[in-house]
Amino acid sequence: TGKLLILIACWLGKYKKNINMFSSPLTTMAQVMFTCPPGDSCCNPLSMGAIKKMIEEEISGIYVLSLMIGKNVIQDTENGFFMDVNEQVSMVCSQLAQDPKLKGGYNAMGFSQGGQFLRAVAQRCPSPPMKTLISVGGQHQGVYGLPRCPGESSHICDMIRKALNNGAYTDLVQKHLVQAQYWHDPFNDDLYKKHSLFLADINQERAVNETYRKNLQLLEKFVMVKFLQDTVVDPVDTEWFGFLKMGQAKETETLQESVLYKEDRLGLAAMDKAGKLAFLATKGDHLQFTREWFNANLLPYLH
Repeated sequence: TGKLLILIACWLGKYKKNINMFSSPLTTMAQVMFTCPPGDSCCNPLSMGAIKKMIEEEISGIYVLSLMIGKNVIQDTENGFFMDVNEQVSMVCSQLAQDPKLKGGYNAMGFSQGGQFLRAVAQRCPSPPMKTLISVGGQHQGVYGLPRCPGESSHICDMIRKALNNGAYTDLVQKHLVQAQYWHDPFNDDLYKKHSLFLADINQERAVNETYRKNLQLLEKFVMVKFLQDTVVDPVDTEWFGFLKMGQAKETETLQESVLYKEDRLGLAAMDKAGKLAFLATKGDHLQFTREWFNANLLPYLH
């Protein structure tokens, strides 16, 4: 049977001309698309819609399922800003489980916040099985800053910044602002661990959920891509599962230096030792890469 791939596009706004995803022909592959912006939707003809069309043109017989979070494109876009991430993940898990073409498993690729959202799918929903997870600019330890909001929704981003600065861990903001659910304040670690509805849970901050640990280790490969000139994600180390050291906002630590890794609370140390983790880097700003780079570095993981 062919391989299966989920694409999640997030924080995109518009793709620039050098972002072209697939060019070489592959064996028949089933493809699932889940868009979870802010700033983009499942069917934006300038971003995910264009990628969907391009893949269908490039790979003969491919199956593409674009998962809309909401009843229409407007709701899909708004939900990327304002819908509880846990509800979004549950909706996606339900849709995947109901698709008979995915029973044999699939590969998954998440863009920006889609990286950590897809990881939640892997940890919470092992059926159908995710084989490979590719996180392209994902924020696996969260963010502490919104330096340059992408896309065409700058007024919404200004509102988000204000809400995060004033009370990221209040119940109201946590429930209704997606970015607050992976906001990681190094000056308020206790508040983060106690009140973060999404990230603190999937990162085992409060307690070790052995099911999460077991399910993530079922992945054959977990690939993380970091953009070396990223002006959107702060700190950029989060794209490789690193983050700021607690109590300050300048010095960072790698995944391997973190408590999460040293105590192996999520199984990442075991995966690393088994050769299941891959850390890739590319020059350029957030989600900016060439077709040639994609083909050379990511396409091999989809075979």
